[in-house]
Amino acid sequence: MYGLQLAFKDFNLTKGITGSPWAGFKYIEQFVSSYLFWPVLWNTIVLNLYALVALFPLPIILALLLNQVRSSKFRKTVQMITYAPYFISVVVLVGIVLMLFSPNTGIVNVPIRELTGQPIDFLGPDMFRHTYVWSGAWQTLGYSAIIYLAALAGVDPELHEAARVDGAGVLRRMWHIDLPSILPVTITLLILNMGQILTTGFEKVLLMQTPLNTSVSQVIDTYSFQVAFNSQIPQYSYATAIGLFKSVISLVLILLANWLARRVAKQSLF
Repeated sequence: MYGLQLAFKDFNLTKGITGSPWAGFKYIEQFVSSYLFWPVLWNTIVLNLYALVALFPLPIILALLLNQVRSSKFRKTVQMITYAPYFISVVVLVGIVLMLFSPNTGIVNVPIRELTGQPIDFLGPDMFRHTYVWSGAWQTLGYSAIIYLAALAGVDPELHEAARVDGAGVLRRMWHIDLPSILPVTITLLILNMGQILTTGFEKVLLMQTPLNTSVSQVIDTYSFQVAFNSQIPQYSYATAIGLFKSVISLVLILLANWLARRVAKQSLF
Protein backbone atom coordinates (compact mmCIF):
# COMPACT_ATOMS: atom_id res chain seq x y z
CA MET A 1 0.00 0.00 0.00
CA TYR A 2 2.88 2.36 0.78
CA GLY A 3 4.17 2.00 -2.78
CA LEU A 4 0.82 3.08 -4.26
CA GLN A 5 1.83 6.66 -3.52
CA LEU A 6 3.99 6.43 -6.63
CA ALA A 7 0.85 6.63 -8.79
CA PHE A 8 0.17 10.12 -7.44
CA LYS A 9 3.74 11.47 -7.30
CA ASP A 10 6.44 12.65 -9.70
CA PHE A 11 8.85 10.03 -8.44
CA ASN A 12 12.46 11.07 -8.12
CA LEU A 13 14.93 8.31 -7.28
CA THR A 14 17.16 10.57 -5.22
CA LYS A 15 14.27 11.99 -3.17
CA GLY A 16 12.52 8.68 -2.64
CA ILE A 17 8.78 8.11 -2.43
CA THR A 18 8.18 10.38 0.56
CA GLY A 19 10.24 13.29 -0.74
CA SER A 20 8.89 13.27 -4.31
CA PRO A 21 6.32 15.98 -5.13
CA TRP A 22 2.63 15.12 -5.50
CA ALA A 23 1.26 14.93 -9.05
CA GLY A 24 -2.39 14.15 -8.32
CA PHE A 25 -4.16 12.10 -11.01
CA LYS A 26 -1.70 13.19 -13.70
CA TYR A 27 -0.46 9.71 -14.59
CA ILE A 28 -3.86 8.03 -14.49
CA GLU A 29 -5.17 10.73 -16.85
CA GLN A 30 -2.08 10.26 -19.02
CA PHE A 31 -2.78 6.54 -19.35
CA VAL A 32 -6.50 6.95 -20.07
CA SER A 33 -5.84 9.64 -22.68
CA SER A 34 -2.95 7.76 -24.32
CA TYR A 35 -3.42 6.58 -27.90
CA LEU A 36 -2.41 3.10 -26.71
CA PHE A 37 -5.09 2.94 -23.99
CA TRP A 38 -7.92 1.45 -26.04
CA PRO A 39 -5.80 -1.03 -28.07
CA VAL A 40 -4.07 -2.29 -24.91
CA LEU A 41 -7.35 -2.50 -22.97
CA TRP A 42 -9.06 -4.27 -25.88
CA ASN A 43 -6.25 -6.82 -26.23
CA THR A 44 -6.33 -7.53 -22.49
CA ILE A 45 -10.10 -8.00 -22.31
CA VAL A 46 -10.34 -10.11 -25.48
CA LEU A 47 -7.47 -12.40 -24.46
CA ASN A 48 -8.82 -12.96 -20.95
CA LEU A 49 -12.46 -13.34 -21.98
CA TYR A 50 -11.39 -15.89 -24.59
CA ALA A 51 -9.44 -17.78 -21.94
CA LEU A 52 -12.34 -17.59 -19.46
CA VAL A 53 -15.02 -18.78 -21.89
CA ALA A 54 -12.85 -21.50 -23.41
CA LEU A 55 -11.08 -22.81 -20.31
CA PHE A 56 -13.45 -22.33 -17.38
CA PRO A 57 -15.79 -25.23 -18.30
CA LEU A 58 -13.00 -27.70 -19.13
CA PRO A 59 -11.88 -28.54 -15.54
CA ILE A 60 -15.54 -29.03 -14.59
CA ILE A 61 -16.06 -31.47 -17.46
CA LEU A 62 -12.83 -33.33 -16.63
CA ALA A 63 -13.78 -33.59 -12.95
CA LEU A 64 -17.28 -34.87 -13.78
CA LEU A 65 -15.86 -37.50 -16.13
CA LEU A 66 -13.15 -38.63 -13.70
CA ASN A 67 -15.74 -38.85 -10.95
CA GLN A 68 -17.57 -41.50 -12.99
CA VAL A 69 -14.47 -43.66 -13.54
CA ARG A 70 -14.53 -46.75 -11.35
CA SER A 71 -10.98 -47.94 -12.06
CA SER A 72 -8.76 -46.15 -9.55
CA LYS A 73 -5.63 -47.05 -11.54
CA PHE A 74 -6.99 -45.47 -14.72
CA ARG A 75 -8.24 -42.41 -12.82
CA LYS A 76 -4.88 -41.86 -11.14
CA THR A 77 -3.08 -42.26 -14.46
CA VAL A 78 -5.27 -39.63 -16.11
CA GLN A 79 -4.85 -37.31 -13.14
CA MET A 80 -1.06 -37.68 -13.21
CA ILE A 81 -0.91 -36.99 -16.96
CA THR A 82 -3.14 -33.92 -16.71
CA TYR A 83 -1.56 -32.55 -13.52
CA ALA A 84 2.07 -32.84 -14.65
CA PRO A 85 2.15 -29.88 -17.11
CA TYR A 86 1.15 -27.49 -14.33
CA PHE A 87 4.56 -27.92 -12.71
CA ILE A 88 6.41 -26.90 -15.88
CA SER A 89 7.77 -23.36 -15.64
CA VAL A 90 6.41 -20.73 -18.00
CA VAL A 91 9.81 -20.41 -19.68
CA VAL A 92 9.90 -24.14 -20.44
CA LEU A 93 6.28 -24.06 -21.62
CA VAL A 94 6.97 -21.26 -24.09
CA GLY A 95 10.09 -23.13 -25.22
CA ILE A 96 7.93 -26.18 -25.95
CA VAL A 97 5.44 -23.99 -27.84
CA LEU A 98 8.24 -22.55 -29.96
CA MET A 99 9.73 -25.99 -30.58
CA LEU A 100 6.35 -27.30 -31.76
CA PHE A 101 4.98 -24.31 -33.66
CA SER A 102 7.97 -22.36 -35.00
CA PRO A 103 7.29 -21.50 -38.69
CA ASN A 104 10.76 -22.65 -39.77
CA THR A 105 11.68 -25.58 -37.54
CA GLY A 106 8.51 -26.41 -35.59
CA ILE A 107 7.56 -30.08 -35.45
CA VAL A 108 3.95 -29.25 -36.29
CA ASN A 109 4.89 -26.99 -39.20
CA VAL A 110 7.21 -29.49 -40.92
CA PRO A 111 4.37 -31.68 -42.28
CA ILE A 112 2.18 -28.62 -42.88
CA ARG A 113 4.89 -27.07 -45.03
CA GLU A 114 5.40 -30.35 -46.88
CA LEU A 115 1.67 -30.64 -47.65
CA THR A 116 0.78 -27.02 -48.37
CA GLY A 117 4.14 -25.39 -49.13
CA GLN A 118 3.36 -22.69 -46.58
CA PRO A 119 3.88 -22.94 -42.80
CA ILE A 120 1.39 -21.53 -40.31
CA ASP A 121 2.69 -18.77 -38.07
CA PHE A 122 1.15 -19.84 -34.76
CA LEU A 123 2.67 -16.80 -33.03
CA GLY A 124 1.50 -14.37 -35.70
CA PRO A 125 -1.29 -11.84 -35.07
CA ASP A 126 -3.98 -14.18 -36.41
CA MET A 127 -3.04 -17.20 -34.29
CA PHE A 128 -1.41 -15.71 -31.19
CA ARG A 129 -4.54 -15.73 -29.02
CA HIS A 130 -5.38 -19.33 -29.91
CA THR A 131 -1.84 -20.49 -29.17
CA TYR A 132 -1.74 -18.60 -25.88
CA VAL A 133 -5.12 -19.86 -24.63
CA TRP A 134 -4.87 -23.51 -25.65
CA SER A 135 -1.30 -23.94 -24.46
CA GLY A 136 -2.63 -22.62 -21.16
CA ALA A 137 -5.39 -25.21 -21.27
CA TRP A 138 -2.82 -27.99 -21.62
CA GLN A 139 -0.85 -26.63 -18.67
CA THR A 140 -3.64 -25.90 -16.18
CA LEU A 141 -6.51 -28.27 -17.02
CA GLY A 142 -5.67 -31.06 -14.59
CA TYR A 143 -4.64 -28.82 -11.72
CA SER A 144 -7.77 -26.68 -12.05
CA ALA A 145 -9.94 -29.81 -11.82
CA ILE A 146 -8.65 -30.67 -8.32
CA ILE A 147 -11.02 -28.36 -6.48
CA TYR A 148 -14.03 -29.71 -8.39
CA LEU A 149 -12.97 -33.29 -7.66
CA ALA A 150 -12.73 -32.35 -3.99
CA ALA A 151 -16.24 -30.90 -4.11
CA LEU A 152 -17.58 -34.00 -5.88
CA ALA A 153 -16.01 -36.20 -3.19
CA GLY A 154 -18.48 -34.67 -0.75
CA VAL A 155 -21.56 -35.74 -2.73
CA ASP A 156 -23.62 -38.35 -0.87
CA PRO A 157 -23.25 -41.69 -2.75
CA GLU A 158 -26.80 -42.59 -1.72
CA LEU A 159 -28.09 -39.89 -4.06
CA HIS A 160 -26.48 -41.66 -7.00
CA GLU A 161 -27.74 -45.04 -5.81
CA ALA A 162 -31.29 -43.73 -5.55
CA ALA A 163 -31.01 -42.16 -9.01
CA ARG A 164 -29.76 -45.45 -10.48
CA VAL A 165 -32.74 -47.27 -8.96
CA ASP A 166 -35.03 -44.72 -10.59
CA GLY A 167 -33.37 -45.43 -13.95
CA ALA A 168 -31.29 -42.27 -14.28
CA GLY A 169 -28.32 -42.59 -16.63
CA VAL A 170 -24.85 -41.13 -16.17
CA LEU A 171 -25.58 -37.82 -17.90
CA ARG A 172 -28.82 -37.29 -16.00
CA ARG A 173 -27.07 -37.98 -12.69
CA MET A 174 -24.31 -35.53 -13.60
CA TRP A 175 -26.87 -32.86 -14.45
CA HIS A 176 -29.21 -33.30 -11.49
CA ILE A 177 -26.80 -34.41 -8.72
CA ASP A 178 -23.17 -33.56 -9.45
CA LEU A 179 -23.55 -30.12 -11.05
CA PRO A 180 -25.88 -28.71 -8.34
CA SER A 181 -23.47 -30.06 -5.70
CA ILE A 182 -20.49 -28.14 -7.10
CA LEU A 183 -22.47 -25.01 -8.02
CA PRO A 184 -21.32 -22.96 -4.98
CA VAL A 185 -17.67 -23.75 -5.75
CA THR A 186 -18.20 -23.00 -9.44
CA ILE A 187 -19.79 -19.62 -8.74
CA THR A 188 -17.05 -18.68 -6.29
CA LEU A 189 -14.32 -19.49 -8.81
CA LEU A 190 -16.22 -17.70 -11.59
CA ILE A 191 -16.45 -14.54 -9.48
CA LEU A 192 -12.72 -14.71 -8.73
CA ASN A 193 -11.97 -15.27 -12.42
CA MET A 194 -14.04 -12.23 -13.35
CA GLY A 195 -11.69 -10.20 -11.19
CA GLN A 196 -8.81 -11.45 -13.34
CA ILE A 197 -10.22 -10.12 -16.63
CA LEU A 198 -7.52 -7.44 -16.77
CA THR A 199 -4.76 -9.73 -15.50
CA THR A 200 -2.93 -11.91 -17.99
CA GLY A 201 -0.10 -14.37 -17.55
CA PHE A 202 2.47 -11.58 -17.81
CA GLU A 203 5.56 -13.77 -18.17
CA LYS A 204 3.96 -15.97 -20.80
CA VAL A 205 2.69 -13.07 -22.91
CA LEU A 206 6.06 -11.33 -22.67
CA LEU A 207 7.94 -14.46 -23.74
CA MET A 208 5.56 -15.12 -26.64
CA GLN A 209 5.53 -11.50 -27.78
CA THR A 210 7.28 -10.59 -31.03
CA PRO A 211 7.37 -7.38 -33.10
CA LEU A 212 4.94 -9.02 -35.54
CA ASN A 213 2.22 -9.87 -33.00
CA THR A 214 2.40 -6.77 -30.78
CA SER A 215 -0.89 -5.52 -32.23
CA VAL A 216 -2.71 -8.36 -30.42
CA SER A 217 -0.25 -9.31 -27.67
CA GLN A 218 0.38 -5.92 -26.09
CA VAL A 219 -1.69 -6.08 -22.88
CA ILE A 220 -1.84 -3.88 -19.78
CA ASP A 221 0.78 -5.88 -17.88
CA THR A 222 3.36 -5.89 -20.68
CA TYR A 223 2.74 -2.22 -21.43
CA SER A 224 3.25 -1.34 -17.76
CA PHE A 225 6.48 -3.37 -17.71
CA GLN A 226 7.81 -1.62 -20.81
CA VAL A 227 6.94 1.80 -19.42
CA ALA A 228 8.79 1.05 -16.18
CA PHE A 229 11.84 -0.84 -17.43
CA ASN A 230 12.19 -0.71 -21.22
CA SER A 231 11.86 3.02 -21.84
CA GLN A 232 14.87 5.33 -22.07
CA ILE A 233 13.71 7.10 -18.91
CA PRO A 234 12.03 4.66 -16.47
CA GLN A 235 8.55 5.97 -15.62
CA TYR A 236 7.85 4.30 -12.30
CA SER A 237 4.97 6.61 -11.38
CA TYR A 238 3.26 6.04 -14.72
CA ALA A 239 3.66 2.26 -14.43
CA THR A 240 2.28 2.30 -10.88
CA ALA A 241 -0.71 4.36 -12.03
CA ILE A 242 -1.41 1.77 -14.74
CA GLY A 243 -1.28 -1.01 -12.15
CA LEU A 244 -3.58 0.93 -9.81
CA PHE A 245 -6.07 1.50 -12.63
CA LYS A 246 -6.09 -2.22 -13.35
CA SER A 247 -6.59 -3.11 -9.68
CA VAL A 248 -9.52 -0.70 -9.24
CA ILE A 249 -11.30 -2.01 -12.35
CA SER A 250 -10.69 -5.60 -11.20
CA LEU A 251 -12.27 -4.81 -7.83
CA VAL A 252 -15.31 -3.30 -9.56
CA LEU A 253 -15.65 -6.41 -11.74
CA ILE A 254 -15.52 -8.71 -8.69
CA LEU A 255 -18.19 -6.67 -6.91
CA LEU A 256 -20.37 -6.65 -10.02
CA ALA A 257 -19.97 -10.39 -10.59
CA ASN A 258 -20.73 -11.07 -6.93
CA TRP A 259 -23.89 -8.94 -7.12
CA LEU A 260 -25.07 -10.70 -10.28
CA ALA A 261 -24.39 -14.13 -8.76
CA ARG A 262 -26.41 -13.20 -5.67
CA ARG A 263 -29.31 -11.95 -7.78
CA VAL A 264 -29.38 -14.74 -10.36
CA ALA A 265 -28.10 -17.88 -8.61
CA LYS A 266 -28.67 -16.94 -4.95
CA GLN A 267 -24.98 -17.68 -4.35
CA SER A 268 -22.22 -15.18 -3.69
CA LEU A 269 -18.66 -14.83 -2.50
CA PHE A 270 -19.61 -12.41 0.29
